[in-house]
Amino acid sequence: MGTNRTPQVLFVSLGCDKNRVDTEKMMALLAERGYGFTDDADEADAAVVNSCCFIGDAKEESISNIIELGSRKKTGRLKALIVTGCLSERYRSEVLADMPEVDAVLGISGWQEIADTLDSVFAGTKEKREEFLPNNRFYTDQTKRILTTGGSYSYLKIAEGCSKRCTYCVIPSVRGPYRSVPMEQLEKEARELADKGVRELILVAQETTLYGTDLYGRKMLPELIRRLARIPGIAWIRVLYCYPEEITDELINVIRDEPKVCHYLDVPIQHASDRILKKMGRKTDEASIRRIVGKLREEIPDIVIRTTLMTGFPGETEEDFETLYRFVDEMAFERLGVFAYSREEGTPAAEMPDQVPADVANERRDRIMALQQEISASVEEACVGNLFTVMIEGRLPDEHVCVGRTYMDAPDVDGMIFVRTDADLMSGTFVKVSVTGSDQYDLTGEIFDEESESAE
Repeated sequence: MGTNRTPQVLFVSLGCDKNRVDTEKMMALLAERGYGFTDDADEADAAVVNSCCFIGDAKEESISNIIELGSRKKTGRLKALIVTGCLSERYRSEVLADMPEVDAVLGISGWQEIADTLDSVFAGTKEKREEFLPNNRFYTDQTKRILTTGGSYSYLKIAEGCSKRCTYCVIPSVRGPYRSVPMEQLEKEARELADKGVRELILVAQETTLYGTDLYGRKMLPELIRRLARIPGIAWIRVLYCYPEEITDELINVIRDEPKVCHYLDVPIQHASDRILKKMGRKTDEASIRRIVGKLREEIPDIVIRTTLMTGFPGETEEDFETLYRFVDEMAFERLGVFAYSREEGTPAAEMPDQVPADVANERRDRIMALQQEISASVEEACVGNLFTVMIEGRLPDEHVCVGRTYMDAPDVDGMIFVRTDADLMSGTFVKVSVTGSDQYDLTGEIFDEESESAE
């Protein structure tokens, strides 16, 4: 590495949007220390893999990225490889013992040591560095971030960890108990994001609905939303990961009445068979889910509900699956994703009898997704002819098309709207769009001309 060259760091952020927030904060810490960043592995002097291990596929993706980058230490410019995140927390000894190419591992609460760690690796420290602080540690006050989302939207992580004990999930043992971020800190971070041009705040946690219960003794998500809505520059607030049994009337009222809150709610339910829900350790049942969804739709008629389901949980019979299939058909969720169950070591579900074969779990997942495609196509088709406010996120210049999202779609998981226009619209711009077409997941439209409309 040349003496006058700024060392370049490649970040690979895997898994959830909560991980992405940690990645952006690590980048800010490194920038303060004089490091630069690159997306080109050939140009990187160091690489940081912020890993995931939520399910088997995520674990494999993390490991393959570590191995691929490790090989570059032998053949390319790369001099330092650091692993952070869930995989390093869960398999700390294995990562160090089985992956000699890794120079340092940082646990869930150790990522804030990234700058000192990278400095020590570049300084030629022989001993591999480990930073594993207790995973029940209170939240760091680091709010500075380098945005990786393009700038028009950003995730705001309002809590860390989880205190629920779903029998299939490793998160509580890996990320520790539920810990809310103090409200003043979240307001500060949100203002900094708004100053960078962020127009949409997406609130995330392992579960957002319990925000504040540990710090303030009661659910404070509605109050947090009200405070964030007062920040100039923020136009949309979107809430993800609301467990159905924790949704209160106060939260529903804030979503309904606060103009900046998108009429969109992510409500992971996992299943509809009461027997399977109980085995999963979920604190709800089919009747309760139907009640809360019905209440949301009654109070907020244009609400879009996203949910996630799991097929193939241990002991899931064809009858249980048919209950789930019928439930999806009747509820007609606007947005829905399905995972096949992943058997995770160290979880109660992994030791349960009657494990469902993977091919059965996958086939059931595919059947639900085929049904959801039909539902989604109907939902999208019903949008044709209507007007929507759209946040522009990019442009396809060769096709005279801008790409954006309506309130009905969260980034990365939902669809897009393709807007025909010759105008050079900046990311973060809001425009009114008339929807002219649809397919299973996306919409097409054109800019609504209010002047020509009023002249008719």
